Amino acid sequence: MFNIRFFILEIAVVFAGCGGGGTTTTTDTEEVFSEPSQKELLVAINGVRSRKIDCKNGLGEVGPSQPLSWNHELYSSAYEHSHDLAMSNTFSHYGSGTEHDITGYNRGGQSYFTERIEDNGYSEYDTIGENIAGGFSTMEAVIDGWLESPSHCENLMRESFNEMGIAIVVNPDSQYGVYWTQNFGHRDLSE
Repeated sequence: MFNIRFFILEIAVVFAGCGGGGTTTTTDTEEVFSEPSQKELLVAINGVRSRKIDCKNGLGEVGPSQPLSWNHELYSSAYEHSHDLAMSNTFSHYGSGTEHDITGYNRGGQSYFTERIEDNGYSEYDTIGENIAGGFSTMEAVIDGWLESPSHCENLMRESFNEMGIAIVVNPDSQYGVYWTQNFGHRDLSE
């Protein structure tokens, strides 16, 4: 039986306001976005996890935390959600329930991150989590934004996570332009 010990629900207004000084993507097509590679994302996230961080949640510093490994199923579920957010012009941990929300559409409603992760093949986990962001045009800016948000920072630094996948989808005709989804999980990798 799955024991889901942690998940985040934050509304767009809360997270959209914590940019940490990062640049935002607008619908101006003149702005150029260079998508970081999976390796660059993993190196950057593990670099943050290798330090002590104050997540501003009243619990003091956390970390350093174990490095994460890349997981394709977590990436696939993150891509599904970023694509849905960008194409449906929505911003929530819930899917839009439209044809862009593949898991939700197949299930007859809105998807939730646990369903997307499981439907994309990630199974036998102990815990999972999700961070989303919109409007950040660089990897550094989105990481800074997540670190400035206590609940997103807690997810990013959670010691129990050992795998992740991040996906970025750009739609200049949408509200935020650039949509990031970061999915985390923990499974016993010793087998």
